[in-house]
Amino acid sequence: MVQSRTHTCNELRMAHVGEQVTIAGWMENVREVGQNLAFLVLRDFYGTTQVVIETEEMMAAVKGLNKESTLSVSGVVRERDSKNPNMPTGDIEVVPSKIEVLGRCRHNELPFQINRSREADETQRLKYRYLDLRNPEVKKNIILRCNVVSALRAAMTEQGFLEITTPILTASSPEGARDYLVPARKHPGMFYALPQAPQQFKQLLMTSGFDRYFQIAPCFRDEDARGDRSPGEFYQLDMEMAFAGQDDVFAVLERVLPPIFAKYGKYDTASEAPFLRIPYLEAMDKYGSDKPDLRIDLTLTDATALLSNCGFGPFEGNTVKAIVVTDFSGTRKQIDKLCADVEVQAGEKAYWFRYDENKEIVGGIAKFIQPIKDQVVEALDLTPGCFVGLTAGKLLSAQKTAGVLRNKLGAFCPAHMDAQRYEFCWIVDFPMYEIGEESGQLEFCHNPFSMPNGGLEVLKKAAAGQADPLTITAFQYDLVCNGVELSSGAVRNHDPEIMIEAFQLVRLGEEDVKAKFPAMYNAFTYGAPPHAGIAPGVDRMVMLLAGEDSIREIIPFPMNKNAQDLMMGAPSFVEQKQLDELNIVCTKKEEE
Repeated sequence: MVQSRTHTCNELRMAHVGEQVTIAGWMENVREVGQNLAFLVLRDFYGTTQVVIETEEMMAAVKGLNKESTLSVSGVVRERDSKNPNMPTGDIEVVPSKIEVLGRCRHNELPFQINRSREADETQRLKYRYLDLRNPEVKKNIILRCNVVSALRAAMTEQGFLEITTPILTASSPEGARDYLVPARKHPGMFYALPQAPQQFKQLLMTSGFDRYFQIAPCFRDEDARGDRSPGEFYQLDMEMAFAGQDDVFAVLERVLPPIFAKYGKYDTASEAPFLRIPYLEAMDKYGSDKPDLRIDLTLTDATALLSNCGFGPFEGNTVKAIVVTDFSGTRKQIDKLCADVEVQAGEKAYWFRYDENKEIVGGIAKFIQPIKDQVVEALDLTPGCFVGLTAGKLLSAQKTAGVLRNKLGAFCPAHMDAQRYEFCWIVDFPMYEIGEESGQLEFCHNPFSMPNGGLEVLKKAAAGQADPLTITAFQYDLVCNGVELSSGAVRNHDPEIMIEAFQLVRLGEEDVKAKFPAMYNAFTYGAPPHAGIAPGVDRMVMLLAGEDSIREIIPFPMNKNAQDLMMGAPSFVEQKQLDELNIVCTKKEEE
């Protein structure tokens, strides 16, 4: 069996004419045009080459072969009579003297056409992912991912960071999502947990005397999938810095990311450092989101005082948010669809009216606006041709619905969205606490290990009833690009006294902290440096760079939306012997 090749399928050019070569790859297609004349396209990782069959012997070698069989072809390179300018190898062809079948495809029909696999059903694509990845359009995203990871490693090393790996089998920890648990065979009834993030380990590295840490870290969270989130497993550029604050973290990423986006991004324009910093409350008030897409030039206006008493029921007693769109040309049908899409996504209705070219209020809720037309036109600075989108509800609900409406309007109105660029911003000053939707009690809003603005003093005031804990902000920050949250980070709480006080506000005492985070608490009692970090999502980053809408397009072997690996058949039932060794009793058995 031939196990070597002299050239790849994207390598041969006019300079190779007359040379004896050996190429190998998959038979993408074969077109018979005569008894002893056929044109075969051979494809490998690098590209394609045309092979011309001109003899009875060579015809017999490929006769009956199915597409995607792997072949070794030895022969002479010659100039093509009919050149193909769309192929890098389109000036030449190979006339074979020997064709050897290296791996026969035994299927007459493929699950989908390889070069059109992206048009196939996602279930089929994931089940036959090894075929899907043969498609050059699919493969290029994986190559991009490899290049980006390599660039990130090089950039972080250049910034003085050490790449240090942290454990995969660790202790369960309350970090916001469900853990994946791993039974410990030698310790019956006990479990390891796969890390949701290397959060505690990287902070412990700082207490150990390391100065700058990073890793391309695998993280595991048992949570539902969405377009920008992969269920089960994902990767992030995890980093931590000792004797550092928020500005230090920002400076590192503002040096690392722009060159990578400039080199590998689909768009050639990106924000320059320093990135815009937007306080959380301002982002919600102005954009209706803590991950605003700054490519859209539309902003929210508070119209509560203006419209809450206009007689329209949904506005009464609620916050009202307005978005004014100039030079709007959408039809009534398009507006209705846009509002319906907002309701599906946000769970709340959107309303509207127009200020037409005749300076009249028309459409939507116009009859409620007409009696106060002059006030509305002046307050919202309307010009003929304006569209006004409206949302209402409790403050946060009205803001979030307006944020969804803003994104929909941006996508619908090209004049208000510069889509072909990357716009970064920092969202800062997140609330330290929030009221939990399910519990109705005070809970941590983001990372429980964040340092509060105001330190110990503000926490003691809140505990004493002298300050509202909901007004406490934290040194927490998100990096956002084009409406996608790339990462969350924080200046860490490294003082045991401050940590205990912070947890007491959410009904967890000192003993609870010691029990839940024993290593971190104990380490901090031995003198910990101030430290800060962040963890941009590698998968989300590559998704943005590739211009894809789904994160599954840039992961080599992704799970489906239900956290199933259709190719490998995971998760799966296991043999009773394995369960017995782990002292596990299953309440659900595999159906006979």
